[in-house]
Amino acid sequence: MAASMLNFNVGVLGHVDSGKTSLAKALSTTASTAAFDKNPQSKERGITLDLGFSSFVVDIPSHLKRDELSKLQFTLVDCPGHASLIKTIIGGAQIIDLMMLVIDVTKGMQTQSAECLVIGEITCKKMIVVLNKVDLLPPEKKKQQIEKMTKRMLKTLENTCFADSPVIPVAAKPGGPDAPETDAEGVQRLIQELQQHAYLPERDSTGQFLFAVDHCFGVKGQGTVMTGTVLRGKTSINDTVEIPSMQINRKVKSMQMFRKPVTSALMGDRVGICVTQFEPKQLERGLVCSPGSLPTIEAAVISVKKISYFRGSCLTKAKFHVTMGHETVMAKITFFGAVPGQEYQEREKMEFNFDKDYLYQDELLAPIAKKKAGEKKPEGGDAEHIAPSQQWALLEFEKPVTCPINCLVIGSKLDTDIHSNTCRLAFYGHLLESTTDKDYLSSFIPRFKIYKTKTREGIVDRMMDEYSIVGRGLFKKETNLETFTNLKVTLSTGEKGVIEGGFGQSGKFKIRIPDGLRPDTAAQLSASSKKKGKKAHKEDDNPPAAVDPSPGQHQPIRIHLQFKRYIYDSKKQMVQT
Repeated sequence: MAASMLNFNVGVLGHVDSGKTSLAKALSTTASTAAFDKNPQSKERGITLDLGFSSFVVDIPSHLKRDELSKLQFTLVDCPGHASLIKTIIGGAQIIDLMMLVIDVTKGMQTQSAECLVIGEITCKKMIVVLNKVDLLPPEKKKQQIEKMTKRMLKTLENTCFADSPVIPVAAKPGGPDAPETDAEGVQRLIQELQQHAYLPERDSTGQFLFAVDHCFGVKGQGTVMTGTVLRGKTSINDTVEIPSMQINRKVKSMQMFRKPVTSALMGDRVGICVTQFEPKQLERGLVCSPGSLPTIEAAVISVKKISYFRGSCLTKAKFHVTMGHETVMAKITFFGAVPGQEYQEREKMEFNFDKDYLYQDELLAPIAKKKAGEKKPEGGDAEHIAPSQQWALLEFEKPVTCPINCLVIGSKLDTDIHSNTCRLAFYGHLLESTTDKDYLSSFIPRFKIYKTKTREGIVDRMMDEYSIVGRGLFKKETNLETFTNLKVTLSTGEKGVIEGGFGQSGKFKIRIPDGLRPDTAAQLSASSKKKGKKAHKEDDNPPAAVDPSPGQHQPIRIHLQFKRYIYDSKKQMVQT
């Protein structure tokens, strides 16, 4: 990008047939790859099927003026709106600085509008809502209906990061797509709003080059052109770049930005890169990078948050569609969280500590929503379902994925019926650690110190003496009690004990009480033993019946055993702290 021009990427997202492409066309002065549904299939079906790119240039607004900047170029990323193309939408949203959420004013929020809102919350900081097709409103009710829809949209956004976003009414293509060409309505106001909300994005030209390719085609006599957005670093003519998915290197021959030749491209730039020839069909979409800088990984750990709009459960061992960059693959997920009382790396540091203990979770937990003023706490709230301070997920991919460290990760249930009125996006996070080892089950997985807390309960069967008792009900008859020897237990009367081993062949066990039984405990057990008749001794091999004692009888003395078991410990040891 020329030093005098700032490139600012704006995503155009919304439900199918809300007029996104018409809006992009009304705003743009230069068309690029697949812009305005040039794809023959798009024209045939009348909907956007791929990412389209176009641009327009304005004077730099006063709040962005710098000595080296005189122009502001808006690059519009026109994303498809059809539910089946959500993977393409996610890929496009990851390269934007601001989002325009396009709403059909006659219909309001629709299913894909909501999914696009979720993607926007994850991927960018600012948003402008565009109420399109205002020309279809009855003239006598137009103002009233625009105000009503504006209030409804602001209400929808009030609990999101886009609260109080501007809402701009437009008619991008008055009369519809087949109507004669007429001036669009409200577009100049929208451009002014875009200028006002533009900011200086973080653009780092240092580090390894990373390029998200969204289209690829051959040019006879020139080579192969890859069009896309620079995600990181910088590249120049004569540099060598790698295409990891094809395991080939190619030399950069020339570059263009919206039909203008350039010699280099920086992070955030939209550019077409011509390299020495290869078969373009082998790279329709993907990543290009500095040679050797991008790993192809087999498994990974991510920081993770549940998307509040997802109605289903995110269960451990379930499979999800996982999108990283322009790739979407299936992965098996294991969720785990912070251990209460332990300190971990701050989420912003994008690091994972293999030396820390982590708590296994059966499912990903959603954070408790903030209560509004005067709102009562819901009854029946279960403390066990409060999300820990931090949560992570271990991903095991069905096929290897090429992606940069710290990249955005989105988990979805894309096999959900696209006609159901439900959000399919389940969770998101950032990649923290990964492995390229195909044998990750033995090299990578055992490094995780993720444990389950196990609790068992039995009862005291009899007292041997003041320092020894016999218990039952903790173990099955066939249990190997040697693995439980020396584990600590607690009696319901407060004494601490240690399991010494088995007692007989029926699953009973002997417990040593180092500090001795309390006098009242000993008295209760002694009295209980005297009351046992021969019949009781014949039946004591049976598990204790869960029946409340009759009035005047003592409650049985219970034995509590608690320990940790690390889920990836091959020795399956039980640990107590």
